[in-house]
Amino acid sequence: MIQKLKDTKFYGMIYLIASAFFIMAMSMPFFTDERLFSNLFDTGVDVLGALICAALFYGCMKQEGEGSRVFRIMIILACSCFTVNIVLMYVLIVVPEQTVLAFVFCMLSKLIDLALIYLFYLYAKATLGFEGKFAKAVEKIVPVLLGVQLIFLLLNCFFPVTFYVDGEGYHETSIHLLEEIYLAVTSVLTTVSILMSKNPFHQKAAVLTFIFMPLIEYIFLGASFGQASQYGIVLMSLIVMYCVIFNFKSSKLAATETELNMATEIQTSMLPSAFPAFPDRTEFDIYASMDPAKEVGGDFYDFFLIDDDHLATIIADVSGKGVPAALFMMSSKILLNDHATIGGSPAEILERVNKLVYASNKAHMFVTVWLGILEISTGRLTSASAGHEYPMINVNGKYELLKDKHGLAIGAMPNSKYQNTEIALKKGDSFFVYTDGVAEATDASNQLFGTDRTLEALNAIPSGVSQKEILAGVRTAVDAFVKEAPQFDDLTMLGLQYYGPSIPSESENAE
Repeated sequence: MIQKLKDTKFYGMIYLIASAFFIMAMSMPFFTDERLFSNLFDTGVDVLGALICAALFYGCMKQEGEGSRVFRIMIILACSCFTVNIVLMYVLIVVPEQTVLAFVFCMLSKLIDLALIYLFYLYAKATLGFEGKFAKAVEKIVPVLLGVQLIFLLLNCFFPVTFYVDGEGYHETSIHLLEEIYLAVTSVLTTVSILMSKNPFHQKAAVLTFIFMPLIEYIFLGASFGQASQYGIVLMSLIVMYCVIFNFKSSKLAATETELNMATEIQTSMLPSAFPAFPDRTEFDIYASMDPAKEVGGDFYDFFLIDDDHLATIIADVSGKGVPAALFMMSSKILLNDHATIGGSPAEILERVNKLVYASNKAHMFVTVWLGILEISTGRLTSASAGHEYPMINVNGKYELLKDKHGLAIGAMPNSKYQNTEIALKKGDSFFVYTDGVAEATDASNQLFGTDRTLEALNAIPSGVSQKEILAGVRTAVDAFVKEAPQFDDLTMLGLQYYGPSIPSESENAE
């Protein structure tokens, strides 16, 4: 419950519902006082509008993005206008001697109106995306107009400029139209900006209802029902905008989500996922996993037999996140696989792939790669690194960091050179490679998991377990460290344990 009370959305709902009941309570004198009976319809519109406001707020409170945030504030302020105007009407008619209080409520109502106009401009800008020189000019003009209008309005606190309140009620001065300049100019500029935007017509029309529906109501009804009907029309406009804009965005998001799910399936299908990977080979145990931070990620791993005696293992991390990184990842993976199959040392393979990637790298992306080739019959592991994380090797019963020789990331420079690192694996030795999503996993206090904790996690796992259990143990340690903090980076790991060459059976020797 305490957590809910800290939620501003929860506060917003409470306020909107409470304001509706407050307006109902304030309207009670209208049924018994003949002086107020003529305003009964206005109050009814206010009450209905406030209730619609609460329902509308509840319907869109889970929408995300700058436009929807502004939209929610518009709803709250529209409801505030209902409350303020009802209180103002009650004070002016029932207790006319409270001129100071009436002036305060009147000023508050006008300030809320200014805020609503400016927020509408921000909403249209954020939702439709205004571009071009005209949009940039409007972006500078509207805040200046708001500042000037605010000065004119606040001057009424010292002497009548556009209005004043006395015992007989609310009065406008001869220059009261100054209050309409900001509304008129901002409305025209926003309308032109909306029409110039490249959005579908139905979206433009939905947003323009906020400007033209109150205007049409004013012309046809002559403001017969005062501010109340105007705010009722504003509420109807908000409903139209919500139904058209947000529902349209929801359908687009649903389509995008479907496409992302398909991309996730395609990416996952490109990575080896069947374990045990080589059920007929008893010389080693290998396991790998990838958990993308988004639907699709830029990390990848791969392992495959180049020939009967050589196993290639790859782990890589593409710069960036999401779909662009995933596309770059797929092309890089294919190139690495193809060139490893062609032959050569890991350093030679990385040099060839780097030249190809750089030549067609218009997006200026890059990928860090660790490539290892294990000679299965001898246990000799030859590796090369293109700016990737240091591997962790267990050759003496304990994992340690192997600070191998690094080159630049693939795609960074056209003629990058790489160096091979060799290490002899004995029976029972193993290695663990990973992307920076492991070491840079971050908790709520912005503390990194780090390589030291990774080594501790590896060495805390009992000996004799499978590589699958080792990777699961590291992931458990990472999760225990970050707790509820969100995952910001792809988390990919690969582990291999070398058992040595298989010993032929007696029947095989006999043959």
